[in-house]
Amino acid sequence: MDKPEVTLENYEAVYAYYRDHQQNRMLAKLAYASLYAKYRPRVVYANDAKAQLAGLVKSGRVLIVATNHITHSDQYTLAATAWNTPLRRAIGRTRVLAKDELFVDPDLHKKVDMMGGIPVFRSKNYGLRAVADAGRLMMDISAERLCRGDNLAIFPEGTCNEDDPTRLQHINSGIGHIAKRAADRGVSPVLLSIGLSYGPDAHGPDPENVKSASVFVGEPLFDLPAKPMDIAHVVQKELQIAVDGAVAAY
Repeated sequence: MDKPEVTLENYEAVYAYYRDHQQNRMLAKLAYASLYAKYRPRVVYANDAKAQLAGLVKSGRVLIVATNHITHSDQYTLAATAWNTPLRRAIGRTRVLAKDELFVDPDLHKKVDMMGGIPVFRSKNYGLRAVADAGRLMMDISAERLCRGDNLAIFPEGTCNEDDPTRLQHINSGIGHIAKRAADRGVSPVLLSIGLSYGPDAHGPDPENVKSASVFVGEPLFDLPAKPMDIAHVVQKELQIAVDGAVAAY
């Protein structure tokens, strides 16, 4: 299938393409390794989280990875983290929800595809009613990819936190709807919360120093509630714990 133009008007073709898109795993690993060499995040773990994560990835149990959003470099920090943790084994079979603007420039589009990106059309750009149908289809495709054995990485705040990088913005129910759709199809994803901190002076869209992040990997959460909003509340709690851990470790 030819790669479609990523526009809201074209959302059905966009998600038909990303339903099946698969990057070259070897090239993806090289890209992640390169990002680790550049960003080199300092990773700490909660309790037995490293061993649990290694076991989950080895077993093929699917993960929803939730990460706070502070800068435009967060996706690169997260990729560098994946290379330096048990998540390395999941490179090439992890989808990353990314705003549609990243798919406009052809060169950047190619890189985002290499990282496993799936476009998201955000209501802040188009209006809630305009993106409703595209959003439902995006959640269905994301749940389907989970059911096929892919992991899913999400920045559930939806936009960069330009106020207080130590406190999460409100998390809406989108992540919960994806998890519930997967569960309804017979696959119960495990929640993995990863907190990022670049220190007190590095936040917002254009920080001066984003290469020395501290990263806190929380304990995997195996049992999620049944309702999307309840799942979102759990993500809010667990991810704030991870953010607190990253801030303390900076």
